[in-house]
Amino acid sequence: MSKPFSDHDKRKQISVRGLAGVENVAELKVAFNRHLHFTLVKDRNVANKRDYYFALANTVRDHLVGRWIRTQQYYYEKDPKRVYYISLEFYMGRTLQNTMVNLALENACDEAIYQLGLDMEELEDMEEDAGLGNGGLGRLAACFLDSMASLGLAAYGYGIRYEFGIFNQKIVNGWQVEEADDWLRYGNPWEKARPEYMRPVKFYGRTEHTPDGVKWVDTQVVLALPYDTPIPGYRNNIVNTMRLWSAKAPCDFNLKDFNVGGYIQAVLDRNLCENISRVLYPNDNFFEGKELRLKQEYFVVAATLQDVIRRFKASKFGSREVVRTDFAELPNKVAIQLNDTHPAMAIPELMRVLVDEEKLGWDKAWDVCVRTCAYTNHTVLPEALERWPIDLFHHLLPRHLEIIFEINHRFMEYVASKFPGDHDRMRRMSLIEEGGCKKVNMAHLCIVGSHAVNGVARIHSEILIATLFKDFYELDPHKFQNKTNGITPRRWLVMCNPGLAEVIAEKIGEEFIRDLDQLKRLLKFINDDAFIRDIAKVKQENKLKFAVHLEEHYKVKINPQSMFDFQVKRIHEYKRQLLNCLHMITYYNRIKKEPNKHWTPRTIMVGGKAAPGYHTAKMIIRLITAIGEVVNHDPVVGDRLKVIFLENYRVTLAEKAIPSADLSEQISTAGTEASGTGNMKFMLNGALTIGTMDGANVEMAEEAGEENLFIFGMRVEDVDAMDAGKGYHASEYYNRIPELKQAMDQIAGGYFSPKQPDLFKELVDLLMHHDRFKVFADYEAYIKCQDKVNQLYKNPKEWTKMVIHNIAGCGKFSSDRTIAQYAREIWGMEPSLEKIPAPDEKLK
Repeated sequence: MSKPFSDHDKRKQISVRGLAGVENVAELKVAFNRHLHFTLVKDRNVANKRDYYFALANTVRDHLVGRWIRTQQYYYEKDPKRVYYISLEFYMGRTLQNTMVNLALENACDEAIYQLGLDMEELEDMEEDAGLGNGGLGRLAACFLDSMASLGLAAYGYGIRYEFGIFNQKIVNGWQVEEADDWLRYGNPWEKARPEYMRPVKFYGRTEHTPDGVKWVDTQVVLALPYDTPIPGYRNNIVNTMRLWSAKAPCDFNLKDFNVGGYIQAVLDRNLCENISRVLYPNDNFFEGKELRLKQEYFVVAATLQDVIRRFKASKFGSREVVRTDFAELPNKVAIQLNDTHPAMAIPELMRVLVDEEKLGWDKAWDVCVRTCAYTNHTVLPEALERWPIDLFHHLLPRHLEIIFEINHRFMEYVASKFPGDHDRMRRMSLIEEGGCKKVNMAHLCIVGSHAVNGVARIHSEILIATLFKDFYELDPHKFQNKTNGITPRRWLVMCNPGLAEVIAEKIGEEFIRDLDQLKRLLKFINDDAFIRDIAKVKQENKLKFAVHLEEHYKVKINPQSMFDFQVKRIHEYKRQLLNCLHMITYYNRIKKEPNKHWTPRTIMVGGKAAPGYHTAKMIIRLITAIGEVVNHDPVVGDRLKVIFLENYRVTLAEKAIPSADLSEQISTAGTEASGTGNMKFMLNGALTIGTMDGANVEMAEEAGEENLFIFGMRVEDVDAMDAGKGYHASEYYNRIPELKQAMDQIAGGYFSPKQPDLFKELVDLLMHHDRFKVFADYEAYIKCQDKVNQLYKNPKEWTKMVIHNIAGCGKFSSDRTIAQYAREIWGMEPSLEKIPAPDEKLK
C-alpha cells in the first residue's frame, strides 16, 4: 500500500496510545496465536486477513472480560442508581481500535502485530461497521455510551440487534443504489448472546376487565433474545453493557392452534415474527407509520422494562430472589432516558406492568412512571413527528391504547383545572389528535409521562418552548431543559486523529482526553510559530493520507494543496446540499469566465445517504454527481476545482475524512437543524466552519468567538419575519441576482445533463416554486461568505491561528459535559472520574 508516511513509525512514539511493555507485547502475541489456533482453528499457512482480524479482536476482547465482570459485580455490591438509555438506533461503527484506545493497548497491539509480520491497518479494515443507525441520533447514542462508561455511571444502552443495518450506498451512473448491509455475515466477535435472559413480548389479542384487574389475553408471543456488547470507559477499568434484543419465535409458534398449512408451513412462518429485528428503517427526520416499525418500538421497550424491573427487584450479585418490592423506590434506583419518541411506549408499558401486574393504584403508578422517565426531543420538523393511527394501536396493542386513553382523560382534566373553558388549548394538548383518522401524538405522550423534556442545543430548546411545546411549557415550565449535544473525544480525536492529539498533548499534557475544557490552554500558544507550524503540518499529513485513500477508492487525482471543503450528513432538503451545489456552479462559472485569475483551489466533497423512498434527496445526489462529471473534466478549470460525491458515507469514512477537512459546511435553514454533531467533529479536528446561526453552530460561535467562524445568512428571527410578512418568493432572487439566474438556467437547460436536458426539472421547479427551506434567500450571503473563506485560505498562518481558536473552543462539545449535565440535572446521579480496581490480569 502506498502511504505518504509510515504510520507504524509515527505511532511508536505516541504517548496517548499507551505503553508497549515487553511482557505486554509477548503476552499479546501468545494470546493472538492461541486464538488463531483454538478459536479460529487455523494455522499461519491457511489463515487470511479476516482470520487475523478475528484473532486480534478476540485477544483484545480477553482484556475486556475481567473488567466487564468486575464492573457488573461492583454495581451489584454498590447498588447505585442505574440509567437505561433506550434508543432504536446505536450507530457504533467499528469497535477494535476504540477498545484498544480506551484500554491503553494500542501501542502494545501495534508492536505485537508488527512483530508477527502483519499490518495493523489492514486488519482494522476487515472489521464491518455496526451501522445500526441513520445519522446524528444514532451516533449520539454511541458517543453517550462511551461518556457514561468514562464517567463511571451505571448505565445500559438498550436497543435492537438489527440483522441488517443502514444500507450500503453504491453510486451507479451517478445515481444512489442501495444494497443490504449484511454486517453479521462473518460473525461479530464483540457480542455475547445471553439466551438465559430471554424475555417474552406480547402482541395483538384483546383485553378482559375482571374483578382482579385487567387481563391482556389471546396474545401472540415473540421472544426477545439479548446480545451484550461491552462498552469500556476511558482507562478507568469500567466496562458497561449495551444490550440489543433479537426477535425469536417461541418453539410452539403456530403449532399450538390448529394450523391449516400444517407443520412445515408453521415452521417456515417463524420468519414472520422474527422479522421484527430484521432491518433498520432507513429514514432520518421522517416518520413512516408502518406496523412493523411500531412492533419494533414496542418490542425493545417491553423486553427492556422486564430487565429493568428484574434488576430493581434483585439485590445481591448473582441472586435471582426478589428483595425489593416497594415500587415507590423505583425512581431512586432507575432512570429511563427516551432517545426521541421512538421508545415512547415505555410510558404506557411501565404503567401496564405497575398497574396490571404489580397491582399498584393508578396514582401511585403514575407518580413512579413520571419520576422515572425523561424524554429527549431531536427535531421540530413536522414530517418527523410520530403520530400513530388509533386503529393500528387497537389491533396491535389493545391494552396500551386503553392506558393511553386513561392518561389522556386525566391529563385533560388537569389542563381544564388550570385553564378553565379553554377548549382550543385542550384540543391542541390532547394526546389524541382528532380529524380524518384519530392518531396518538407520541411527543405529547412523552411530555406528559416524563419529569424532564430536553432539546439538544440551546436554540433548539428555545424553539421548542416557543412553538412546538409552547402549551406544555406554559402548563409545566419546570419540565423543560436544554442539553447541548457533544461528541466523544476518544473516537473523534485520539483515535481518528492521533497526529493532532499528540501535538496537543506535547503542549498541555493528556488530561484533555478526559476533560476537554483543558483545550482552552492552547490559546497561550496562539502566537507560537512552532505550534502553528505543527498544527498545519498535521493537517497537511491528514490531507495527503485522505488524498491517497480517494485515489485508491475513487480513482480521482486531487490536489492536496487545495482547500478540502466538506458537507457530509444525511441528504435532506433542510440541510441544503442544494445551496452548496449553487456555490459549486457559481465558482465554476467564475473560473471559466476569468481563467487566468489566481483562484483559491478547492476540492468540494459531499457525502451522505438519501432515504430510499425520498425521491428529492436522490435527485440531489444525481445533481452533485452531474456537476462533478462536468467540472472534473473541464481542462480550463484543471485542478482548481474538483467536485466529489463520497460514496457510502458512514462512521468509518467520517473517521478518515474529518481529520483532513479545511472547511466544514453547516448550512441548514436557521431553525431546522436541532443541533448537529458533525459540526463539532470538524471543529475539534482543525477545520473552520461556514454556517448559519442554527443548532449548535450558535454555541460554537460563542465558544470560539463569532469572528472565528464564517457565519452568514438569515437568523431564526429573519426566517420568522419573512414567513409572517411578505413570504418567500424565489423568483425575486432569481431575477435580481445574475449569477444565481445563470446557475439555475444551466441546471434547467441541461448544461450538467446534456443527454437528458430535463433531468433536473423537478429540482428546478422545487427551488423556484415550493422551497420550504428558502435556499435562494441565503444564496448571496453564502457566496460572499465563501469569498471571505477563499481570501483567508491564501494566508496559511492566519488561517491556522483561526483553527487554533476553534480547537481551543471545543471543550463544551465533549459528550462528557453533556452526560454530566444529564446525570446531575435529569437522572439525579453524580459522575465520577475515579478508577475502579483492575482485575488481576498478570499470570505471574
